[in-house]
Amino acid sequence: MIPGGGQPNMQQLLQQAQKMQQDLARAQEELAQTEVEGQAGGGLVTATVSGAGELRALQIDPKAVDPEDTETLADLVVAAVHAANENAQNLQQEKLGPLAQGMGGGIPGLPF
Repeated sequence: MIPGGGQPNMQQLLQQAQKMQQDLARAQEELAQTEVEGQAGGGLVTATVSGAGELRALQIDPKAVDPEDTETLADLVVAAVHAANENAQNLQQEKLGPLAQGMGGGIPGLPF
């Protein structure tokens, strides 16, 4: 047998894995600090969420408040939060997607 047999250097693999973990943790922290918005009703309701999907703020234009029709307001709130969460998911994919791909097959020599 040839020494090393073409096998990857275990120390190198461990360093790559550790770097990926650090990059992932840094990206997750950035997501937690980043805020994205979603709107409904042409801007009558705006929801702000963190990049991790945590609801941070909700703004409701007084024009959206009709005591006779709270159902529409509730629908606008749900739609705005949904839109904000969708934007947060897109941001997560943008930030974490390349890192997740690296974890699942980007380490040379591992059979993923």
